[in-house]
Amino acid sequence: MEKINNISGLIIDMDGVLWHGNQAVDGLVEFFTTLRELSLPFVLATNNASLTQQQYIDKLGEMGVDITASEILTSSMATAAYLAEHIPKEKQRVFVIGEQGLRQPLLEQGFVLTDLYQVNQPDKHIVDQGADIVVSGLDRQLSWDKLATATLNIKAGAEFYATNSDTTLPTELGEVMGNGGTIAALEAATGIKAISIGKPEPILYQQALAILGSQADNTLAIGDRLDTDILGAVNAGMRSIMVLTGISSEDDIELVDYKPDWLMADITEVAAVLRHSV
Repeated sequence: MEKINNISGLIIDMDGVLWHGNQAVDGLVEFFTTLRELSLPFVLATNNASLTQQQYIDKLGEMGVDITASEILTSSMATAAYLAEHIPKEKQRVFVIGEQGLRQPLLEQGFVLTDLYQVNQPDKHIVDQGADIVVSGLDRQLSWDKLATATLNIKAGAEFYATNSDTTLPTELGEVMGNGGTIAALEAATGIKAISIGKPEPILYQQALAILGSQADNTLAIGDRLDTDILGAVNAGMRSIMVLTGISSEDDIELVDYKPDWLMADITEVAAVLRHSV
């Protein structure tokens, strides 16, 4: 069994790595037992922006795993933190396509959420009811009205951000459309490209490293998807493990010009390697 040296922390994806929809992967409890016994710190960092931090804690609790708030980082949390740092204080009005997992972090950062069809109309001297920013995240209640409101605001000058650009999401029944499909529709309608915060951009990983207090060279990323988890690790200067329980297959690696440092069947194999390494 290969040994991995210099591990001070882990950044772990969730969908396709720990579960499919609401079905835990085999060995989930044993995997986290291993991390606790090895005193190996971790952050669960997901592109999925639909659930709140507490909802992820509850979901894992129902699967038999106890997690603290500091061990959860979602792309919605990363997006809200990024916007709070980079957007001027006078531009705090946000129209959200997304669920409570995105709305709550934005509210906690002090942003004001606008409603359907609140749009600036300078020709009618209406200039203070629209959004300064449109943010799109996974929205399982997506509607034409939401898409129309986002389109109108972007065309009126609102900046366009996305929590992530995942085209699909693994579920118990198979892959379904992810936030990337919504972004594609809005980009087609407006001609404006979204600024994405989640993986494969390095921002989510960089925020997770700050939480861990570790460095890119001594932290491992674990994910199931080449174009987000693994490419994001490459962009952040990190080593990565790809598991084969999610989106990407071993054959897919031959189709891209980057690759994970290690390929493993599942988190049970990852746990065994960690026990041998740490």
